[in-house]
Amino acid sequence: MTAVMIQGCTSWAGKSLLTTALCRWYARQGLRVAPFKAQNMSNNARVVAGGEGASAARRDGASGGGASAARRDGASGGGASAARRDGASGEIGVAQWLQARAAGLEPDVRMNPVLLKPERGGSQVVRLGQVDHELSRRPWHDRSEALWPTVDQALGQLLDEYDLVVIEGAGSPAEINLAANDIVNMRVAERADAPVLLAVDIDRGGAFAHLYGTWALLPQRHRERIRGFVLNRFRGDASLLPPGPEQLEQLTGVPTVGVVPMVRHDLPDEDGAALHAPRRGGLPPVAVVRHPAASNLDEFALLEQVADVRWATAPWHLDGAATVILPGSKHVSADLDWLRASGLDDAVRAAAARPAVRVVGVCGGLQLLGRRLVDPHGVDGSGYGLGLLPLTTTYAPDKLVRHRTLRLPSLSGSWRGLAGLQFDGYEIRQGRTVADGPLDAAVDDALVVARGNVLGCYLHGMFEHPAVLEALFGARPDRTLDDTFDLLADIVEHHVDGAVLRELAGLP
Repeated sequence: MTAVMIQGCTSWAGKSLLTTALCRWYARQGLRVAPFKAQNMSNNARVVAGGEGASAARRDGASGGGASAARRDGASGGGASAARRDGASGEIGVAQWLQARAAGLEPDVRMNPVLLKPERGGSQVVRLGQVDHELSRRPWHDRSEALWPTVDQALGQLLDEYDLVVIEGAGSPAEINLAANDIVNMRVAERADAPVLLAVDIDRGGAFAHLYGTWALLPQRHRERIRGFVLNRFRGDASLLPPGPEQLEQLTGVPTVGVVPMVRHDLPDEDGAALHAPRRGGLPPVAVVRHPAASNLDEFALLEQVADVRWATAPWHLDGAATVILPGSKHVSADLDWLRASGLDDAVRAAAARPAVRVVGVCGGLQLLGRRLVDPHGVDGSGYGLGLLPLTTTYAPDKLVRHRTLRLPSLSGSWRGLAGLQFDGYEIRQGRTVADGPLDAAVDDALVVARGNVLGCYLHGMFEHPAVLEALFGARPDRTLDDTFDLLADIVEHHVDGAVLRELAGLP
């Protein structure tokens, strides 16, 4: 039962990236590693195994039911194994999905047992992969104690099953106004008996003050868990750092064990909304409409390798784009209002009126492109879409969450190159859509629809498939996820004290 935890002085300190790097680094040392984040907040989620399997273990009161089932049938992840047997799926944050992949694992819901998906006036609570409507209605301060048993059980199972659990915190452990409701930082560290590495984004400035202030605000028992400071996202002259690290250690007793450089990589950020530096010229221009409740933006990270991708938040951002993408949406009706208020509704229609421009809607983006939104249960809101596809979407109280393999139909015109391609993807949606007019192509009740140069697809993941990218943009990505994971692990190898990392994990 061994764990190492990465906490940060602030949000955006690079905790997710460091955790991903450590998952791969420790896996390369021969350990069976699992990631864990007790509670994540993001509208970027992935469908993974373990929703119903983990829930069943909770319902029948078994403290290790998922793990026991896994050991009986030889699987390494109990919740995942159970879900694969019964076909159940659930949601976790994309960061933990990536961390599991870095560790060489099939992700399961216990790695992120609580996911909060922001929505108007609050957040939707996803517990062990499934929406918990009762907790979603509660005020934020009333949720933590109700969620702690779920966190505790998921963490306990992972600690029992793996050699090492690499835990990511959230925000800062020194948010003293939130300490009484903590279920993600020092409370988790104490539960796992985990030493902590405290990271700071030095690129923001004030790094030593952030580290010292965070340490100083913690109670003594929590200070004692901090075994090292990590200066993250460093770009500059390392000779200017002294005597800062030495003076900080004199004040706190905590050494600086790593200075990690700013690194270009191909992983999406936590919210999927940070594009990398502009790439070489000559790539096809793609505009992704960044509406306020946009979700699953991480699925466009691979697209950046083959296209000049920009976020569009104003009508002129679509100028010159050869492809316009409307991504998923946590609140389609609210995003529709925003499109109209910003003038992007007319800009998207104008783009669609140019035959040379392709317009794509993914999941909620498909619903935005349709004619009508019907909401008899008060899920999202009724209204009229952009009218570029003859579709009517009706919202249902229950969310559809599942993996799916799709073979694209016979297509023509702008989409001819996609005909017959097959890819694996996932659905996270509440709307059910039907066609109410003629289409050039349709599959399985509007899972994929096309008319002219406008295409809608309910399946996330299309833009992560190399053959799809090649068909649409003329090139395949030249780097894989594994390439990026190895790059990050190499950076840890060279810029963080390996002796400290080995000691924290109990390695000789």
